[in-house]
Amino acid sequence: MGPLSLDGAFWRRAARFGARGPEWFARYSPPVIGVVICALASEHRRIVTRNLRRVRGSRGWLGDAADVARTFATYASCLSEVLGDDPTPGRRVRASCWGERHVEQALSRGRGAIFATAHTAGWDMVGRVVARDKGLRVMVAEAPERDASVRAIQDEVRRGHGVAVAHVGGDPLSALPLVRHLRGGGIVALQVDRSPPGQRGRRVTMFGETTKVPEGPLRLAALTGAPIVPIFAARTGHRRYKVVADPPIVIARSASDVDLDAAAQQMANAVQDFVREHPTQWFHFVA
Repeated sequence: MGPLSLDGAFWRRAARFGARGPEWFARYSPPVIGVVICALASEHRRIVTRNLRRVRGSRGWLGDAADVARTFATYASCLSEVLGDDPTPGRRVRASCWGERHVEQALSRGRGAIFATAHTAGWDMVGRVVARDKGLRVMVAEAPERDASVRAIQDEVRRGHGVAVAHVGGDPLSALPLVRHLRGGGIVALQVDRSPPGQRGRRVTMFGETTKVPEGPLRLAALTGAPIVPIFAARTGHRRYKVVADPPIVIARSASDVDLDAAAQQMANAVQDFVREHPTQWFHFVA
């Protein structure tokens, strides 16, 4: 991963700097920069084009090109807003919640909840909204970033908004903080729209293709009794987001492979339905 990689530290530092500049600059420069990146990042552009066609079919060369550019522009705006969020009047990121009853239903069991989310616009807002606006304890679980400086930037921002972070990987012991957090009634948020290399996954059908979703959230739910709540975010305007929660998925401790496969497909269906509503807000930049 080079220093100017799409997911590198350079762009994150630039996004934080730009978000704290004059309001006109914070609003209008990120989408312009996103389109410039789109023009330069041919491999990422090819991947986004393919994913858009998977999600909603082809719209012809011009329509596909416009949606690809829109995806990069939205990504840049989200990166700037999420990393540069501050409590200054008029500059705070705000979010509205849909389906709060599903979160309340999951938490009413007294075993915490697992938020199954995806790489969609402002997905970090999911944890921030429930931590800051709802007073709930949230821990984001993800594989460690290859670039330590990227990890430091993201972790600093999350912790500044009251969201704990756990880096999990191949070591089974790395999941212990998640178990403790859930058993204490907290919320663990994980992205489930793709299965990281080296981690176990469950085969599902999504957008008409066979793919994998991570098995970890399913095993964690079975072990702790915490329901899985599919929950996603979408950008609706400058510093404005909506967070949408689906009905919880409950997995028994004695769940069979058939049960786990069914729950995995439920998660995949939730991702698929949300992304089809917001195809240019799915930031799936890897092959």
